[in-house]
Amino acid sequence: MGIQSSINSTTDFAAIKAKQNVAWGSGDYSKVGVTLQITGEELAEAMDMMPGTKVLDVAAGNGNATLAFARRFCDVTSTDYVETLLEASGKRAKAEGLFVTYKVADAENLPFADQSFDAVVSTFGVMFTPNQQQSAAELQRVVKSGGKIGMANWTPESFIGLLFKTIGKHVPPPAGVSSPALWGSRDWVEDTFGPDCEIVSFRRKNFMFRYRSAEHFLEYFRTFYGPMQKAFDALDTAGQAALRDDIMALIEKFDVSTNDALCISSAYAEIIAQRS
Repeated sequence: MGIQSSINSTTDFAAIKAKQNVAWGSGDYSKVGVTLQITGEELAEAMDMMPGTKVLDVAAGNGNATLAFARRFCDVTSTDYVETLLEASGKRAKAEGLFVTYKVADAENLPFADQSFDAVVSTFGVMFTPNQQQSAAELQRVVKSGGKIGMANWTPESFIGLLFKTIGKHVPPPAGVSSPALWGSRDWVEDTFGPDCEIVSFRRKNFMFRYRSAEHFLEYFRTFYGPMQKAFDALDTAGQAALRDDIMALIEKFDVSTNDALCISSAYAEIIAQRS
């Protein structure tokens, strides 16, 4: 039996999303997101879409997958519910002379007709939606029959998956909201997408977070990664110290560096599904 996310029918997803919007809009996620660019490039290569393909990037952030597909001459529409992130992506596209259509949109209620796109993609984006079943249904609704859904999602056992868990010990997530890392579980993906999609590829890959030191990583994320910034802000001095200690211990466990710098190996799932 696969992993299921527990959704309480009384969960106020609108209120949760409003708080998430504030969290993702704080700090400057684009400074973190740009370090993940290689994952968008690898997803674009794996999906092998022809030039002119209509691609929708959902919860696109500052545009790693958006730009990767645009560089391959796809017709890309990039969406996110944080407008400042789309603006950052737009600046990157303009600098490269790439044409991208941008639209502020909620991943749980996409403003597009059924079967509007040849492919729908998301890299470390849609997995953070609070109503996971609804956002998964939206991805499938807007892609054409025979079209592809491509995702890069952190796995539950990865560094980032356990970082979510560590933060959740100190600042519990809202009731009724499941871990974003479920999107990196093969069982959950097959249960959620399998009835209407063929899982063409599910590849476990590793991303390397490269920073000067553990202290540099923590300070960078506290400054620019909104959810972590908000977690620390929610705690008193003693609570912040405890969270810091737990994160530093987790970093030490996943550090694979062979020198004085920091290199954290974090597993993620690169997923390609085809809509029936």
